[in-house]
Amino acid sequence: MITAIVHIKAEVHRIPEVAETIAALDGVSEVYSITGDYDLIAMVRVAAYDEIAEVIPGRVNKVPGVLATETHLAFRTYSKHDLDAAFSIGFAESD
Repeated sequence: MITAIVHIKAEVHRIPEVAETIAALDGVSEVYSITGDYDLIAMVRVAAYDEIAEVIPGRVNKVPGVLATETHLAFRTYSKHDLDAAFSIGFAESD
């Protein structure tokens, strides 16, 4: 799985609408509203590098209200959430 972190500048009055539209795109797992130089961060997760071009310039950048993006590719993922999910595969939760 390839993860891209996309920083997004959006028209201020359209941030919620832009975030919801991006969150609904195939390949986008999460969108966060943030502080700082950018308005949103989108987490893009795809199976192959070629898909990055389909998702980011092909979909995210075309959302009305998106002004600019900056993309960072992750080399490795270190996440307690991911580790917990991996170790719970096949185990049913008990009540």
